[in-house]
Amino acid sequence: MGRIFETRKTTMFARWNRMAKLFARISKDIAIAVKSGSANPDTNPALRRALQNARAGNMPKDKVEAAIKRATGQDEHAYEVVLYEGYGPHGIAVLVETATDNVVRTVANVRMHFKDGGGNLGTTGSVGFLFQRMGVFRLAPEGLDLEALELDLIDHGLQEMGESVNEKGEKQIVIRGAFNDFGQLQAAIEARGLTPLSAESEYVPMNLVELPEDKAHEVLEMVDALEQDDDVQRVFHNLG
Repeated sequence: MGRIFETRKTTMFARWNRMAKLFARISKDIAIAVKSGSANPDTNPALRRALQNARAGNMPKDKVEAAIKRATGQDEHAYEVVLYEGYGPHGIAVLVETATDNVVRTVANVRMHFKDGGGNLGTTGSVGFLFQRMGVFRLAPEGLDLEALELDLIDHGLQEMGESVNEKGEKQIVIRGAFNDFGQLQAAIEARGLTPLSAESEYVPMNLVELPEDKAHEVLEMVDALEQDDDVQRVFHNLG
């Protein structure tokens, strides 16, 4: 019984830790959106995206409102978005998107995570050419006519549409378009009365690299360490 309890407690802690990290990331997204635009989501598409992601992540309303209020204050940190590039173990390409108020601290931490994980932090452009920056939207599949939706969105920047499964085993429709078409693709989705589960800018690998399970585990351990860093927003890689 004691072992079962400890396992449950560990699982609950891991889940809480992931949720806390998600809320912190969304709070930074909100701050960056407000600082670069306004606190009105009707006129600020970036804030509207951040709020959609907050709802999809079940972020409490009071935390969302507090994040917006802080972002409008003069004392709120001004975050700088910085992208780091490097190689993980076994030559896997890795992009690390950060939002930081102290670049010196952030680059030191990112370099440490790469080194400790058996990788190497590279220079700007070292692996970025292996990825394509895209706008990525995820929708619940219930009630969707996928063929009609695909035809509707092609004229608004749609490049790829398919299915995926999230961590909970739930099916999602994934819509991708060039990053430059993010706004018009988002507007076209919303015009059809659809609310995305998430709307993100993502770096999508153009080719995937397959590794044996033990070597893939080493890569994912380094990715996990990066994702746990307070300054890191998202980590992208080309591990298949």
